Amino acid sequence: MTEIFETQPDRADLPLVVMPASFASMVAPLKAHLPALADVARVRLYEEFTEDPDLIAERVADADVMINGGPHISDDLLRRISGGVRGGEGGHVRCIVFSGTGVASYIDLALARELGVRVCNAEHYGDAAVAEHTFALMFELLRHTGELDRRMKSGGWSGPYADGLQLAGRRLAIIGLGGIGSTVARIATAFGMRVAAWNSGHTPVSRFVELGVEPVDDMNELIAGADVVSVHMPLIDGATRGLITADNLAHLKPGTMFVNTARAEVIEPGALTARLAKGDIPAALDVYEREPLPADDPLRAIPGIVLTPHVAWRTDGAFAELTRQMVEDVRAFLTGGEVNVVVSEHDAVRGASRD
Repeated sequence: MTEIFETQPDRADLPLVVMPASFASMVAPLKAHLPALADVARVRLYEEFTEDPDLIAERVADADVMINGGPHISDDLLRRISGGVRGGEGGHVRCIVFSGTGVASYIDLALARELGVRVCNAEHYGDAAVAEHTFALMFELLRHTGELDRRMKSGGWSGPYADGLQLAGRRLAIIGLGGIGSTVARIATAFGMRVAAWNSGHTPVSRFVELGVEPVDDMNELIAGADVVSVHMPLIDGATRGLITADNLAHLKPGTMFVNTARAEVIEPGALTARLAKGDIPAALDVYEREPLPADDPLRAIPGIVLTPHVAWRTDGAFAELTRQMVEDVRAFLTGGEVNVVVSEHDAVRGASRD
């Protein structure tokens, strides 16, 4: 039976906030922040994860605010829970608070604007978490600790993968020098790497100077000169979707490591799989064009790459900061403020993520 946690259940005079699905790791930190909603809202938290649209719609049927703990919200579900277009039949959710930054991958922002639903996210909560996972992936490519561990436990000792590579002295190319990319740059510098980043024209020059990062205007030049390429570009429709093209990836020289812990959609559809299929690029990926990654996806069969299931953001520190911001978003909406607003209920669509 699903555990349901509620606050102020007897306060029918207060707006109802419902989280219809949640990661187990998110429950305790979220509960710790709920006192901030005392006398502001009732909260109902379902302590399980589900993607079932009918179950989600049923659970938020009476909600004014929905906290989206991870499920993809289809256009049909968004219409159902919000009552169609501005007060039609169905639910009456007026605000959706997403548990993350890249909300554009989970909700159609243009449709939310049309329906008059505010959409909020959280920002910079996972800068350290994602940056650290980025280096975990790099080190797996460099030192193959997972394979060495398996060999040791099966009775082996030395052999293939015993000789590794080092980061020190290698050139790292960062695509996306926002909060996460900047954190990656600092760590890379500490490891003795030479760091460059794509100069999109939107990143302040002062950031490059502060971090000691070389700005490179041409992405092909940046990629061609790299030993490691790490993607940290946010997904913003009309701006970064498909920004990294097949032509850009063609400039990866054999042996260049390619890491993506950002969003798969910032790469031209199919381009990365096609490039990696050549077998000369060691890659590590945490994000995919389709999630969960289908069992028959060609990426699973390409040798020399490391795959993790979109978990870079999932650490104790990230959960604590994420849930704090989620509660702050809810409180601001219900008290007339604005925090982390991506889509305004007043038809103003803003960036899906900001530096």
